[in-house]
Amino acid sequence: MTLTTDDLLNRSAAELDELYRQATLGPIPDGQAEGRVLFLTDQPVNRVVSWFVHLLAWQGKVFHRDERYLLNRVTTFGLKLVKANIYPGESWFAPGESIILDYSKTSFVAQKIRDEIREVSPGLFIGQAYWGDQRVLSFSLQFPRGISIEL
Repeated sequence: MTLTTDDLLNRSAAELDELYRQATLGPIPDGQAEGRVLFLTDQPVNRVVSWFVHLLAWQGKVFHRDERYLLNRVTTFGLKLVKANIYPGESWFAPGESIILDYSKTSFVAQKIRDEIREVSPGLFIGQAYWGDQRVLSFSLQFPRGISIEL
């Protein structure tokens, strides 16, 4: 079954956690992804708050796979700031490997943040965000699908 960001926004925190646990490492992504915050609680207001965070603060990430780093798209203007190194590594959340997004050596502002992502559907990733060793929220990253040209 192919999942979408909307599907994830309609899932409970427990369901999102289970999807993450079942997901595989997947390839390190490349290019721009739309991001949405997926909170750890099942409050109905989460969908609205997620929309406002997307609109005003964080729109997603731009991955540069070959160079092994990413930049976050932040503010209403989608500025590309807050760099992280990317590499495969052991998950803090579930057994097995995840793609690690490590800010510790690349960002003074975000040096205590460590994210990890796994692909749950083609081009759709769920991420776990940590402040120090505390998980603070989940998020999704949706990469565009390829464009097919009919001749």
